Amino acid sequence: MKIWIDADACPRVVKEIIFRASQRLQIPVCLVANKSLAKHSGPLVEIIEVADGLDIADDYIAEHAAPTDLVVTADIPLAARIVTCGGIALDPRGEIYNEENIGDRLSIRDLMTELRADGVVQGGPSPFSLTDRQRFASALDRLLTRLVRGERPL
Repeated sequence: MKIWIDADACPRVVKEIIFRASQRLQIPVCLVANKSLAKHSGPLVEIIEVADGLDIADDYIAEHAAPTDLVVTADIPLAARIVTCGGIALDPRGEIYNEENIGDRLSIRDLMTELRADGVVQGGPSPFSLTDRQRFASALDRLLTRLVRGERPL
């Protein structure tokens, strides 16, 4: 089992929560980004820098993550790829993506993309909050507890 982080846009505080959980449970972590990341110490942390380009990091994660791994990403198309292959994806705000909700999330994402392109809606998600951090930490803890026990969390 490994925790994969789509690290290009992942909040630093989320990475720190994951690093602490990784250390506590001795679970390897792999950060994938198309830009240079600050070095993270520890034998369980691996950093992979992929070529710059649209979805290169996502493609790398989708190709290398196993169904028993956990992928942390805010990228809904990547989450859909992971879920379709039987994997587990978690949003940095604590939402677990699964077969029941990923189709709806993709539809909403596509609608919002169109509305932004047409100028009907402006901006993106709200700033990352303390509530988001707490929700993520709780969801991560629940997921890892089940995964370490060999149970499917969904």
